[in-house]
Amino acid sequence: MSASENGPENRGWKPGKRDAFFLAFVAAVVIFLTMSGERTTKPTPNDATHQQAAALKTIAACMACHSADGIHPQPKRHTKTQQCFQCHIEPEMSVGAK
Repeated sequence: MSASENGPENRGWKPGKRDAFFLAFVAAVVIFLTMSGERTTKPTPNDATHQQAAALKTIAACMACHSADGIHPQPKRHTKTQQCFQCHIEPEMSVGAK
């Protein structure tokens, strides 16, 4: 078969309107996520109790007070994650604080 029977030769990829739209959309999402601001979760109070709990870095240290029977239970809609400081900011003076 000759090239004329198969149509024009494949000369590589050329971006089209759909590709430009997709790249612009991805760029807009990345820009939005990076500029959307600070964390919206409550920071951990910077007191001795929370500094000691943060130093232990265990879920048991947090849940001693924040379990359903604790003195300050988590809200009912709180996630069931096992890593408190993945969302909440550690107290400033805790060991390993960022």
